[in-house]
Amino acid sequence: MLDFLNSGPARLATLFLVAQAALLYSSIRPENVPDAKPLSEFPQQLGAWQSVREGVVDEETREVLKADDLLNRVYANTSAGSAADLFIAAFRTQRNGKAPHSPKNCLPGNGWTPLVSGEYSIDVGVGEPITVNRYIISHGDDRSLVLYWYQSRDRVVASEYKAKFWVVMDAMRLNRTDTALVRIIVPIGDRDEDRALRTATDFVKAFYSSIRQNLPA
Repeated sequence: MLDFLNSGPARLATLFLVAQAALLYSSIRPENVPDAKPLSEFPQQLGAWQSVREGVVDEETREVLKADDLLNRVYANTSAGSAADLFIAAFRTQRNGKAPHSPKNCLPGNGWTPLVSGEYSIDVGVGEPITVNRYIISHGDDRSLVLYWYQSRDRVVASEYKAKFWVVMDAMRLNRTDTALVRIIVPIGDRDEDRALRTATDFVKAFYSSIRQNLPA
């Protein structure tokens, strides 16, 4: 019995029950839904990186994601010959059942196969380094590097379970549940994973201060 209580499924079930109870309690009060800038106002120029294409998110995908605001944009650093795809799904509240979809569940559904996964730290020049998820994925002969995390104000969380925990804490302490999923995809050319990681790291450093300014404080 003790082995089960200490197991991952038991801890997950406990967190789920606590989360449900906390959200039920907080739902008694009207939620403090913060004002936010539209993601369409996210800067086109980020240091050496320039927006080169706006991605289209079709209605079917929007219905599945149920995000309050979306950004899907490709940036390029022409001097370095690099490109990166930036996707942000912002949720102003999670009380109505809406919540970020984990890329590790969505990518396989789109035909991508995870090859390598783990966490990765990036010194963004503000406070402590942030820790994000790092994936290498493949689709046929194509490979890409994926970095993603959950962000609420200046808090960056890689783990889905920890993100749920902070939803509960924010609901109880601040009466708000807003968050955002941030994802970067960089193609891996010539199987050079190190170069792709350097490109993604440079891009994160270029836009991190802007995302803090565009998400609710």
